[in-house]
Amino acid sequence: MSRNFRFAAVLACSLWVVSSSWSQTPASQPGAAPPAAEVPAPASPAAQVPAAPSPAAQPAPAPAESQEAQDKETTIVTTVNEVNLIFTVTDKKGSFVPNLRQSDFALLDDQKAPRKVTSFTQQTNLPLRVGIVIDASTSIRTRFQFEQQAAGEFLIQVLKARSDRAFVMGFDSTPTVTQDWTNNLDALQTGISKLRPGGGTALYDAVYTGCRDKLLDISRGQEPVRRAMVLVSDGNDNQSRAYVDDAIKMCQRSETIIYAISTNWTPSRGKGDDVLQKMAEATGGRAFFPPSIDDIGVGFDSISEELRSQYLLTYTPADFKADGAFRTIYLYALNPRYQVRAHKGYFSPKQ
Repeated sequence: MSRNFRFAAVLACSLWVVSSSWSQTPASQPGAAPPAAEVPAPASPAAQVPAAPSPAAQPAPAPAESQEAQDKETTIVTTVNEVNLIFTVTDKKGSFVPNLRQSDFALLDDQKAPRKVTSFTQQTNLPLRVGIVIDASTSIRTRFQFEQQAAGEFLIQVLKARSDRAFVMGFDSTPTVTQDWTNNLDALQTGISKLRPGGGTALYDAVYTGCRDKLLDISRGQEPVRRAMVLVSDGNDNQSRAYVDDAIKMCQRSETIIYAISTNWTPSRGKGDDVLQKMAEATGGRAFFPPSIDDIGVGFDSISEELRSQYLLTYTPADFKADGAFRTIYLYALNPRYQVRAHKGYFSPKQ
């Protein structure tokens, strides 16, 4: 039985190279881009895990009384521990940087160089799985109509392919899904229109629930997809049972990127803005702080562009253990002018 777990993150990049501390094995997939230049192997043997023995190296099965028994003995169960890391690269002006190569980057998984790099590609057409999560509490009543309008325009821009899907969730003291997964723009717009402001604010519960119930198992084990949550809120919370760290961990388990748009129009940043920034950075996303309610659409436009301008890096971690533990990811560009946004880590599957 094989288990694949994938990873998404943000920022345009290509492969990794850590001076003389990595190893890369080219992929041989049909239609895949040519492999990038080889990367030197790690200086320390401890940073690399020996490859699993091939079937030919396995001991021959003992004689069995029946073919069925023999088949059971000769069956080899392996675990394919591939990580699909989606990330974005921008320059100092915040513009997407295209056409980078694998050798332009360095990567550490759980503080070790990956055992093998399977592929590195610039992906602009991965299927999207986007959750629109809108604060519908009393505190944003005066701004609510603008949020609804901007969210509807965003969906029209971002859902292009038949394979794209989105859902709509509003939250006050509790989260409520007003439209489940669909690519029907009319249905999604209706879901946004159904939202009504009122009640307390359970932001952390909404993020936790959206990731757990809607984004955790989407396309798991199938082709890579971009999982993103677009969160429109002032970042304040006064009703949640979950904590902000609980919400972040669930996003990391579901490989979901948070893009947050603040509805705090005051001149100074508040505690809620810091919360939005924390969630976005921990998941490889980005927080936007429009100076006025009229500029909220700019944040949506930037998110739409970024979702179509990302890189996909597939690799096998070194020293991997299927123990359910959190494994940190450190991906950076060798060129100091570039900034990489990617997940801070992921939870390994537990057997």
